[in-house]
Amino acid sequence: MPDERASVGIVLISHSRSLAEGAADVAGQVSGGTVRLVGVGGTEDGRLGTSLDALARAVDKVAGPDGVVILADLGSSVLTARSYLLEGDPPPTAVMLADAPFVEGAVAAAVAASTGADLPAVLAAAEEARGMSKLPPRRSGPAT
Repeated sequence: MPDERASVGIVLISHSRSLAEGAADVAGQVSGGTVRLVGVGGTEDGRLGTSLDALARAVDKVAGPDGVVILADLGSSVLTARSYLLEGDPPPTAVMLADAPFVEGAVAAAVAASTGADLPAVLAAAEEARGMSKLPPRRSGPAT
């Protein structure tokens, strides 16, 4: 159950419901289960796609006093999120779309939110994940 300290909510929107829910599960577990976090994606009949209505419901579900960060996987999920921000009913709280890698950004945002970070800090944590290296630098010269 999310605690009161973690006041920024997080929505992950993907073309695939399984991908969105899986990424939310990873981010939720890494952050200790203290963050309001939901994954949304796919169509009502289980196909690939995104839904503006589903995104709006997800934002409403995790909205808290300090806002919501949305992370989108690619393509039309980004367009869906941007449409929500530009054309949707004004949300009851500030909502920001992160320009971040989907899984790494979700984990970084969730960890930041779990510490009680504010909306700009949670957004920055997600976006800073773009520069994280997974491998050590490659050495120049012949491989050994």
